Amino acid sequence: MSRAVVFGTGSWGTTFAMILAEAGTKTTLWGRRASVVDAINDRHENPEYLPGLRLPETLRATTDPAEAMEGADFVVLAVPAQTLRDNLAVWKPYIPRDAVLVSLMKGVERGTCERMSEVISEVAGVPLDRVAVVSGPNLVPELARRQPAAAVVACPDEEVARRLQDACHLPWFRTYTNPDVVGVELGGAVKNVIALAVGVAVGMGLGDNVAATLMTRGLAEIARLGAALGADQHTFAGLAGMGDLVATCSSPLSRNRTFGENLGRGMTLAEVVAVTKQTAEGVKSCESVLELARKHDVEMPITEVVVGVVHDGMAPDEAAMLLMSRTPKPERYGV
Repeated sequence: MSRAVVFGTGSWGTTFAMILAEAGTKTTLWGRRASVVDAINDRHENPEYLPGLRLPETLRATTDPAEAMEGADFVVLAVPAQTLRDNLAVWKPYIPRDAVLVSLMKGVERGTCERMSEVISEVAGVPLDRVAVVSGPNLVPELARRQPAAAVVACPDEEVARRLQDACHLPWFRTYTNPDVVGVELGGAVKNVIALAVGVAVGMGLGDNVAATLMTRGLAEIARLGAALGADQHTFAGLAGMGDLVATCSSPLSRNRTFGENLGRGMTLAEVVAVTKQTAEGVKSCESVLELARKHDVEMPITEVVVGVVHDGMAPDEAAMLLMSRTPKPERYGV
């Protein structure tokens, strides 16, 4: 039986721990707060993030990272992207020598423009073929109700990817493997930025045509950046690309789309942050995504206006005007 530890008792970390446990993997959750850990152990519930969800009785929780990682085959990281580096530096001494490190995070680090797998490899001192990524159209409220979904398990080492696939595969949670970690991570990180743009448009009442345009042109932006970084272009037509983009941009369950909607309705950034209970990764990652694109001379106009609206005080109607007034071009894939 495989053993896994999931670091992070937020909604996604808890739900993925539930998936692992139900798939037969011996799973432990690490949490910072004793009250949440005690509730998981005593009542089999995470009342903070998933109230009413019955967790498997085999799932255990602890506040001790050394205890959590003892004998772990998979160390799963489900913390906010911008906190990963500092957290992992603390946990590094306890990582089992042969454990696979798994990222559930969808962001690009501010300051370094590194993808999460790069941060993990650097901080933990492990080769990239021991780092895997799970991504796809995985809206947590649906997964928590055990509604059918699919995901991609990405790792350069195909044997590692298959092991992780087996550890989390369920009749209602179907997993596919992919060696293209770059493409899978970019799809997950940049779609959050596009979802912010779609949310702003929805909040402004601009209609489905605009939302579809932003999604389609957003996919072109993701593909352009992916091409510059060596990703497999087929990845962006799959679950970790178009699949994740459509779910995140279309669903009111999406944190990033909801954040954008509130901006589009006229709320200030401070007001939206105040009413947002969970992390909308695109808010912080949009600047690093744009910086990464500029380093590689990749044009990303939707990302530019998202940064303008979220961080530079640009009005949503001004952002819409800027996008609609761009010089017309022929439509070709990836342009």
